[in-house]
Amino acid sequence: MVDQTYSPIEKREAMPDGGELTHEGVFFTPAVDIYETDNELVLVADMPGVDSEDLDIDLDDDTLSIVGKVKHNEPEGNVLLAEYRMGNYFRNFCISDVVDRNGISASLNDGILTLTLPKSPKAVPRKIPIACE
Repeated sequence: MVDQTYSPIEKREAMPDGGELTHEGVFFTPAVDIYETDNELVLVADMPGVDSEDLDIDLDDDTLSIVGKVKHNEPEGNVLLAEYRMGNYFRNFCISDVVDRNGISASLNDGILTLTLPKSPKAVPRKIPIACE
């Protein structure tokens, strides 16, 4: 059984793995949930403020990269309270041969990115029939 208790996670700035970020501005690591079924992996990422035309998803060798840019609208007047930091999103994932790379699909609805990564036929479990003699 999955614990249904919800506790908010603070935004974390994206840090490069042993190098420098080559993107300008502040980048956050989007919160991600990953689910597995018999036929696919489903990745769900929170990316509020990102529009589909400002989202790049690339697969290069074994690295799946997600970059989402937020259009910054400066508020008019003096800011009295600012609890939400605006910034772009960046996250990398290592993809194994379990994933059928040609079948990956993505959708973005209301700031929620859903990536569907179908399993390659060799990774999908199957039941072996038993022949009766």
